[in-house]
This record gives sequence, C-alpha cells and structure tokens, in this order.
Amino acid sequence: MAAKRFQVGFIGGGNMATALIKGFVAAGVCRAGEIIAADVDAAKRRALTRRLGVVASGDNGAVVRGARVVVLAVKPQIMAAVLAQLRPAVARQCFVSIAAGWPTARLEQGLGGAARVVRVMPNTPALLGKGMAVAVRGRHATAADETRVLRLMRTVGRARAVGDERLLDAVTGLSGSGPAYVYLFAEALIAGGIAVGLAPEVARELALQTLTGAAAMLQESGDSPADLRAQVTSPGGTTLAGLTELERRGFGAAVHAAVVAATRRAQELGRG
Repeated sequence: MAAKRFQVGFIGGGNMATALIKGFVAAGVCRAGEIIAADVDAAKRRALTRRLGVVASGDNGAVVRGARVVVLAVKPQIMAAVLAQLRPAVARQCFVSIAAGWPTARLEQGLGGAARVVRVMPNTPALLGKGMAVAVRGRHATAADETRVLRLMRTVGRARAVGDERLLDAVTGLSGSGPAYVYLFAEALIAGGIAVGLAPEVARELALQTLTGAAAMLQESGDSPADLRAQVTSPGGTTLAGLTELERRGFGAAVHAAVVAATRRAQELGRG
C-alpha cells in the first residue's frame, strides 16, 4: 500500500467511527475512497465497505502506514495493546484519540514518544450530527493539526479546543456523560406522565418534544437558562409547584454532583 494514500484512517469501526465517516463524507472534507478503516470483525469490515464505500482492512498497521490522520476509535481497555501494535509504523501521521481516560502523554508514550497526538472527547449525539466535541493537542501536535481535527469533528456537531488537558476530565463529566443524564430525566418525565393518567405513547411524545423544544429555546433564543425558566414560572402556578418539588428533593444538587462524580472518575481513569 502506497504511503499516505488515504486522508483519514480509523483503528476501530464501531458506532462512533461510522458516525465520523458519514460526517466527513457528507461535509466533503474527504471522499469515501480516501478513508480506510481497520477492525478485527470481518462482518464489520464488510459492512463498512458496503454501506459507506470506504476501504476496510484487518491490518491496523496498514491504516497507520497509509493515512495522514489516524483516528484511534477503540475501547480504552485495549488501547495499550493497540498502541504497541501501531508503534513500528509511526512516522509523521497525526493521531486523534477519542478514547476516554487516555491522556496525550500516555498516548505519545505508547506510540513511541514523538507522535503528533490530538485527544478529543466527543459525545454520542454525534451519531445524529448533533454532537459536542472538545479537543486538546499533545506536546508534538501543531496548531495546524488542531485546526484540522476541529474541522473534522465539526462535521458531526460542534467542536472547540482547550489549552489545558486537565479540563478534558470536566468535559467528560459534563458533555461526555451528559446525554445519559438527559435520558434519565426523559425516563422520569415519561414515568411521571403515566403516573398521572397519560397513555405511555402520549407521555413519551409529550416528554420528547418538550425536551426538543426546550433545547431549541436554549440554543436559539439567546436567553440564559435562568431567564427562560423565569419566563414560564408564574407565581403560585403549576410550574412553580413542580420546580419547588424538584428543589425539595435535591434535583439541582444531584445533577451538580453527577457532573463532579463523572469528572472524578475520568481523572481516576486518566491515572491508569
């Protein structure tokens, strides 16, 4: 395989890799034929080629040798073994890791010490093109590497960079884990609707559209969350009754604690 035949290569062909590939191609940042993906699962490789038109391989080294940008899209538990396998092929590629708990220093060390690494924390709404990603570059990555990675990640949502890698633990606790907090809230809304007499399908429709509409108001109105809350909270009204019960049961404190707990767990994972 000729060196640098591909613009982007993926180590791992799971859901996030698939979402990124779709985003890259749809946005025109590269063609499907300029992407190569490696996965140990032959069925997954066939699906990647059939559904997305990318080149698929069972050889991780071929991806590293052939691509300008290599996205490490494997689970954190197997990252050490994967890095050891890739190390002999490392040259001047830019490596992008989307694995939680692996700081750039550990990634660089695993790749031989001098690799150009950009670490990214995405979240699962990227699967629908509505993700949030935060990037930080390692010691050897350049500003151009960071710019390129942000351009790629913006094909599946929003993306921004931070200068201090320690902040990525907080990003993990908020936006990385945050969708699960929202899903839990949605479950509770639906259950509450059912408890007061709504049919399950009606409760689900009302809850999901309410969340969608509220998110759009937050994104598009320009008002703060506190201002929007005040606008729908009349003295002595139904909304105030509901909010009072949420606060009595510690809703705000619980969400705050969830972000802190997830951040601390990310810090623990980063220490290995």
